[in-house]
Amino acid sequence: MTATIPTSTSTGTRRLSGFKPTGNLHLGNLLGAIRPTIAGQYRGETIAFLADLHTLTVSHEPARVRELTMEQATILLAAGLDPDHSIFYAQSQVPEHTELHYLLECTTSYGEAHRMIQFKEKSAAQQQVRLSLLTYPVLMAADILLHGAREVPVGDDQGQHVELARDVATRFNTRYGHTFTVPRAVHPEVASRVMSLSDPTAKMGKTSSAEAGTIFVLDPPEVIRRKVLRAVTDSGTTVEYDPENRPGIANLLEILAACVGGKPAGLAADFTSYGQLKQAVAEAVTALLHPIQVRHAELARDPGYVRRVLAEGAERARHSAADTVHHAKRAIGLLV
Repeated sequence: MTATIPTSTSTGTRRLSGFKPTGNLHLGNLLGAIRPTIAGQYRGETIAFLADLHTLTVSHEPARVRELTMEQATILLAAGLDPDHSIFYAQSQVPEHTELHYLLECTTSYGEAHRMIQFKEKSAAQQQVRLSLLTYPVLMAADILLHGAREVPVGDDQGQHVELARDVATRFNTRYGHTFTVPRAVHPEVASRVMSLSDPTAKMGKTSSAEAGTIFVLDPPEVIRRKVLRAVTDSGTTVEYDPENRPGIANLLEILAACVGGKPAGLAADFTSYGQLKQAVAEAVTALLHPIQVRHAELARDPGYVRRVLAEGAERARHSAADTVHHAKRAIGLLV
């Protein structure tokens, strides 16, 4: 789950972003979710959380989950997330997520959960399927509804989960009285869906199998350069922005535009060869990531600070989350 979720509040716009620590954060995460979250933290209320509970739906190494959770927390702070202007925490530190999850399970049918495309795809590749893999879209719905999100910018692969959140919220409101804001999915903006350098028809991914086509936030400059120079393009020779027919070049232009500003189509006119474009992209990405990497190295030497930020953020998050759960429990018929 990686989505920036704005909603109206009395103080401005609330944005909620969730980051799933199943792998190392990459350029697509930075451009599509981290930067918008940071940009909005001074214009309203920003809530960011690490969706560590979502990592437990498949086989995992406990030490690796903790390592990635701390790494992602450190990167987000290094990228500019300001704990004085945002609420930042690990999902598992706010038990209201799981409490609301159960209440929503009581208004969700087995058929709805079983129809989720990601469940079908992931369960088909496993001999033993965890029950949490079936029900985690309901936990995702709880993540969204817990904070009153109105709009959920997501990719096509997450659209079905937003529809489930809408259905569950509407059903709960109809049966038990108005309790939740019904969210809606919105399409991602340009460069919020960065494609793989080795397969421009697929998104950049966190897994090791996608490593060749993925620029990770902590990749050293020489690795970034090598990956960009090996990026798949096409058999043409001119640099043109044509996402449908020339996705490789279009992806490079979108990455460049996200790093330096401007429009992909306009930037295309500055280049006469693929090699020239790749050099520019490699330099722009390296320049973008360098200050984040320097700050990450500084913060990584003080993990106690990062843990304190998460703990304080969790305490602050529980204040508003507890109100949502209280109203949901009262509406559904529990003693509160």
